[in-house]
Amino acid sequence: MPNIRPISDLRNNANDISDFCHTSREPVFITKNGVGDMVIMSVEVYERQQGLINLYAKLAEAEEEIINGADGEDFFEVAKLLRESVHGRI
Repeated sequence: MPNIRPISDLRNNANDISDFCHTSREPVFITKNGVGDMVIMSVEVYERQQGLINLYAKLAEAEEEIINGADGEDFFEVAKLLRESVHGRI
C-alpha cells in the first residue's frame, strides 16, 4: 500500500520521511491540496531504478539489432572471456 502524505508532513517531518524511505525502500507520495505533487525516495532506490531503465533500454536496442539481422556473439565465448578477465586464465 503506498505511503501518501500531505506536503505539510514533508516540511514538519522530513527526518521521519527520510527514515521511512531508507528502511522500507519504498517511495513516499506527497500531495498538495489533496492532489499528487511529488514522490520522495532514497537515492539508492532512485539509482537502482535508473539502472534498470538503462538496462531495459540496452536490451531493447539489442533486440532491435537482432531483428534487423545483426550478427551476435557466442554466449559461451563471451562468458569465457569475461571469466578470464575477472579470474585470470582458467
